[in-house]
Amino acid sequence: MPPVRPPIDRLGADPGRRRVLGALLGAPLLAAGGLAGCTDGPAASTDEGPVELSVFWWGGTKRAELTEKALRLYSERNPRVTFRVTWQGADGYYDRLATQAAGGNVPDLIQLDDAVLTEYAHRQIVLDLSERVADHRLDLRGLPESLIRYGTVDGRTMAVAGGQTLAAVVFNRDLLRELRVPEPRGGMSWVDYIAWAEQVTEASDGRVAGTMDPSGDYRALWLWLRAQGGELYRGRQLGFGADELIGWFELWQRARSRRATPGAALVEQADSGEPARQLVVSGLTAASFAWSHQLPELQRLTESELGVIGFPGPPGSQWARASMYWAGFRGTRHPDTVIDVINFLTTNGEAGAVLGHERGLNASVPVRRYTEGSITDPAQQRAAAFNASIAEQLGPAPAPPPKGHAKVRTLLVAAAESIRSGRAGTRAATSRFIAQANAALAA
Repeated sequence: MPPVRPPIDRLGADPGRRRVLGALLGAPLLAAGGLAGCTDGPAASTDEGPVELSVFWWGGTKRAELTEKALRLYSERNPRVTFRVTWQGADGYYDRLATQAAGGNVPDLIQLDDAVLTEYAHRQIVLDLSERVADHRLDLRGLPESLIRYGTVDGRTMAVAGGQTLAAVVFNRDLLRELRVPEPRGGMSWVDYIAWAEQVTEASDGRVAGTMDPSGDYRALWLWLRAQGGELYRGRQLGFGADELIGWFELWQRARSRRATPGAALVEQADSGEPARQLVVSGLTAASFAWSHQLPELQRLTESELGVIGFPGPPGSQWARASMYWAGFRGTRHPDTVIDVINFLTTNGEAGAVLGHERGLNASVPVRRYTEGSITDPAQQRAAAFNASIAEQLGPAPAPPPKGHAKVRTLLVAAAESIRSGRAGTRAATSRFIAQANAALAA
């Protein structure tokens, strides 16, 4: 029996259209009601005549299947609007987008992440959405304030979160049961987490290391800094100095000396962040660091049951992060339609039911409530439960990372790898990183 969902406001669709939508989604017909911030009405685009929008995103086949289904739903409501979709894996996505930008041929609607949002805004590649947010044609009133802020550059709304995620520790429950080691706890200190990882390594007689080494993981460094009142960035500059970074690197040097982490070669395999290379799914560690919305994909890669908790440190170090954004191309010929599609994908209850949590927890709180009970995948349920468990404890969002962030991330990985391999000492690697990172941010 399909789940009973609360009614949503401004249905606006005629009975025939509602029958079509109900059949398409396999959901019961809905009576009109009053769930503010969750829309289910016909589109309000002012474009005349047929419109074809090009849409480009990264992801796997499941994301493609669900996204295309949601776009078909939009076209059912707006028969004159059709979509030409392109998608690919994350590797090479931004190279392809950069080539398109150089030729002025960016797709109308694109998926971005925080590595490039500020840069694309400053280069005037993405459409300024602020005016439509002000008159609520792009309705962000149902989004958490931190999530809205994380799509704002220099006071302008430049993108809308396609989902919400949190930095997470993903761990192998079956392995821990076998080793009779307790599961890690959310909110434990970094020192306690490393001690837990050392316990895992000892219990397995060195067969499995306790944790992935995150010394080159910008998310881990950022949250570690925030727990101490710091930040990764202050405006267009690094928000920390050499002493803080040396302290971070030395923390993980001690962890390696205690065999809490695997060897450098294994860690480098996973430094890319690609789910298939995560050591928790390849069985080489009991825990890896990931985004919470990646739990279902990681779970598909292993037969062991995976659990999820927040990163070590206080939950208030985290904030409601956009897992990725929807943004429009500044040069699109159909800005009103692009904005209407973004609004549909992020605030419409039926679209939210189609998309599920594949891109993370739905950005809109009313849509989350509307779709509650429709998510049947156990891993998605665990990820949603984790997000809900600390939602009230999250801290304020910083500004999206500045231009040069993608380069800074790469430099941090290189610095950590040089220390792990012994090619450079901690102080030398730190000095080189800070000089190169400052240059990247100033470029």
